[in-house]
Amino acid sequence: MLKATLRSFLAHKGRLLLSALAVILSVAFVAGSLIFSDTVTRTFDRLFASTSADVTVSPKEDLDSQLPSGATQTVPTSLVERIARVDGVDETHADMSVENITVVDSDNESVGPTTGAPTIAGDWYPTERSPVKLTSGRAPSGPDEALLDADTAEKKDVRIGDTLTVIAQPGSFKVEIVGIATFTTTNPGAALVFLDPPVAQTKLLGKPGVATSISVEAASGVSDAQLKQRIADEIGSGPYELETADEQAETAASELGGFLDVIKYVMLGFAGIAVLVGIFLIVNTFSMLIAQRTRELGLLRALGADRRQVRRSVLTEATLLGLVGSTLGLAAGIGLAYGLIKLMGVFGMNLKTTEMAIGWATPVSAYVVGVGVTFVAAYLPARRAAGVSPMAALADAEIAGIGRPLRMRAVVGLIVGALGAAALVGCVTATETASAASLLGLGVVLTLIATVIAGPLLVRPVIRVLGGLFPALFGSVGRMSQRNALRNPRRTGATAAALMVGLALVGGMSVASASMTKSFDKQIDSTLGADFVVQNSNFQPFPQEVTEKVRDTEGTGLVVRQRFTPVAVRLPDGERVETAAAGYEPQLDEVANLTYAQGDTAAALAAGNMAMDVDFAQDHGVRVGSTIPVEFPAGQRAELKVGALTDQDAAEGFGAQGGLFFGFGTVERYVPGGQDSALYVNAASGTSADTLRSNLDKTLDPYPQVQVRDLADYKKLIRDQIAVLLYLVYALLGLAIVIAVLGVVNTLALSVVERTREIGLLRAIGLARRQLRRMIRLESVVIAVFGAVLGLALGLVWGVCIQQVLALQGMNELAIPWTTIVAVVVGSAVVGIVAALLPALRASRMNVLAAIAHE
Repeated sequence: MLKATLRSFLAHKGRLLLSALAVILSVAFVAGSLIFSDTVTRTFDRLFASTSADVTVSPKEDLDSQLPSGATQTVPTSLVERIARVDGVDETHADMSVENITVVDSDNESVGPTTGAPTIAGDWYPTERSPVKLTSGRAPSGPDEALLDADTAEKKDVRIGDTLTVIAQPGSFKVEIVGIATFTTTNPGAALVFLDPPVAQTKLLGKPGVATSISVEAASGVSDAQLKQRIADEIGSGPYELETADEQAETAASELGGFLDVIKYVMLGFAGIAVLVGIFLIVNTFSMLIAQRTRELGLLRALGADRRQVRRSVLTEATLLGLVGSTLGLAAGIGLAYGLIKLMGVFGMNLKTTEMAIGWATPVSAYVVGVGVTFVAAYLPARRAAGVSPMAALADAEIAGIGRPLRMRAVVGLIVGALGAAALVGCVTATETASAASLLGLGVVLTLIATVIAGPLLVRPVIRVLGGLFPALFGSVGRMSQRNALRNPRRTGATAAALMVGLALVGGMSVASASMTKSFDKQIDSTLGADFVVQNSNFQPFPQEVTEKVRDTEGTGLVVRQRFTPVAVRLPDGERVETAAAGYEPQLDEVANLTYAQGDTAAALAAGNMAMDVDFAQDHGVRVGSTIPVEFPAGQRAELKVGALTDQDAAEGFGAQGGLFFGFGTVERYVPGGQDSALYVNAASGTSADTLRSNLDKTLDPYPQVQVRDLADYKKLIRDQIAVLLYLVYALLGLAIVIAVLGVVNTLALSVVERTREIGLLRAIGLARRQLRRMIRLESVVIAVFGAVLGLALGLVWGVCIQQVLALQGMNELAIPWTTIVAVVVGSAVVGIVAALLPALRASRMNVLAAIAHE
């Protein structure tokens, strides 16, 4: 039996190739994501371990220690002397390092990274642990000199002697580049600027006598943990965070972990789609191979093979397929990881492919996925093969399921579908976002399973409609193509299911994204009343000089400032909630259209008052007139009266959780010295909006990090952010289509083999080669469009339910992207044509007499 199995596997290797491609794609994404994330993790672990001081003393990040928005937390440099006297300390240094800066060249172009990595300015203090070393020029000395890292200098064409402008929280200043520093470790993509230490204190932090952290090196024979405990005994750990090198590396790695997890889960999402769609392909392939080997399996039974041996034979073939696919997929995954590492280099993260990490979990996962998928997918066909009777060797019996009743599928599909529909109904009627989202996920899974199970039941009624015009348009060729698609509902349903999964996902997310876009557009139209909003591109606070320059711009009329601050509120139900609150100037009504459940803007912004979202207030027993204890940064506390309750949609952005805001005077009283987060600007009387826009652009030209946006700009910003999600879904669709095309090609190719004698007879009675190719193409098109119709119908239901969940977060508009849906259906027909090219060509080249004599 083993010899027969191996010969059978090698005899059908061409037919199994397309199924192996599905396994290869699945395994490649799993292996590639694991290798890439392991490589980045190991690289950064080395970076953090080699550059972290033995003990680092930094300010503790809690509400009491936080500063006004835009300011940097610091520790007093007087701690350096105290720490230096601790037994076991070899060396100490006060570090100055900030990220809330922008660096521009003489053309006012930012020299920082555009990929989200930070621009970091700090003091130049080279040690053995420094991530960079001076490779050209000299160290900075005095207030007007700086170093720049070599990677940034090369990308932005900055040379020694060039002048850059540093826009920092205390103000802007110019520096001359006097040296270039080269990374000795992995460059994480950041731009680094180094200043003379005294200059860094005053120019970056605004005053002498403070530092962002203190680095401490241990004397020989003293462990990091011992030194940390001795320093804590000396200075106390109340306002300070003390971390050893290992702890700091672990903290940095956990912060990086969020970025890595995004990439890993995206790739695993691709792998999941590939696995799911690949299962349909493998099930179909083995079912058809077994159908075509009915006589062979019957002869094996007649010669004495029992059911278990036949089943084991088929599963052995599947395991061999899985092993081959997993091995090739693992190799492809290594190539994929290599490409991702090179791609990271384009974005500024210079990883070394020579340090690619392949842990034991990667090959184990690859083979578990590859072999597991093929084994599971082949199990049902294997059971069916074991049921072939010895008498089947005497006849051309086919066990692919033609004519077998679908009653069991109907019952199971109906039950699962009813449960899924109930979950989706529950999602639509739910009032809590968490429960609605849970029911949505359950409903999506169950309805997808139900559609896959019941797909064959829908083949005949739907394909009769989709192919109804074929006889009229293409005559007898059209009629035969339609009947070929109908002759085996199970096979047609399984083939179409591969495409259905991807298109259901696209349909659902297209409806969701279109609804989000329409909702945000409506909210922006109804809420924003200012001509322009001036904001940092990353929504961080900007220096006060920006506010002053905007006010002095010609044509500027009303300017209303927005400033955020972290707060903690103690609510009547006893809960303490930490969130962010916004402060606005009294003219808020002239630049924004707020809806109030109770009260008005004047009451909300009055001295000693605050406003709160009405739903948040109801959840915590707050009423207009309630007095709420509010904790501000740096230990400031106040009791504010609720003057108004807003009825704004959560997505509109007036505050974070709770929608808290109050007058600008309240922010300046309890959190003085902060920076503005946004400016709402109206044109002066007699000045057009276009003129003011032009003037503001000129004013803010030296500040490339600050953007001037109007209604259209805001809408485009939202659309671009939503588009990122949609592009990911389209990429998943592309992968699903690739595997679905493989499935259709495989089905048609095996179908051509199965119908060899039939094709020979058709050719013998006058069917031309061109007509034969057309018949197979039409069969392929109707199967592909059938999958598209099922997928889009399911996706539209999902999309409507997703929109109902989003409505609980304030996005109440439903939009159906009909253009996208029509394009997908047309695209599916094109997919069907492409998938049929090779099988149709092969069928048309058959020798007529050999085909008629085919066994």
